Amino acid sequence: MSSFSRLSVRQWSLAGLAFCVLMMAVALGLEHIGGLEPCPLCIFQRVAVICAGVVFAIAAIHNPASRAGAATYGLLGLAAAVGGIGIAWRHLWLQSLPADEVPSCGPGLDYMMDILPWRDVVATVLSGSGECAEIDFALLGISLPGWTLVGFVVLAAAPLGMLARLR
Repeated sequence: MSSFSRLSVRQWSLAGLAFCVLMMAVALGLEHIGGLEPCPLCIFQRVAVICAGVVFAIAAIHNPASRAGAATYGLLGLAAAVGGIGIAWRHLWLQSLPADEVPSCGPGLDYMMDILPWRDVVATVLSGSGECAEIDFALLGISLPGWTLVGFVVLAAAPLGMLARLR
């Protein structure tokens, strides 16, 4: 039995929660210290991180002994990570478009949240806008959505570890 499969649901949850805190600390640091304004897709990626963090926090507090509890938290955490992967992937796709194919900039997220139903806000943000296609920062040739995608893939290890315990 590998050492990873011996970790408890609480240990996997705490590791996932710590990584969520790290991801949010980097995002907020880049915003408030680095001066980078998040686009709507960046905000949706933050929401996915926060959702995963909430799942991991509840799982760590609960520390379910049952297989059903571990499976539930594992699947919920995995859903949040996979949702984040999808949003980051979409963001990278928008950034890869030629300049003439980039959608025009739309209204701000705050304005959309005030006037549109939630479902329409999500559809509008996921369809993308010009501001989401801009690359404001890159590290080692990888843009922020690329690093966020890497972060979500690493984050998925925690719920996958919970689910691997069930075997």
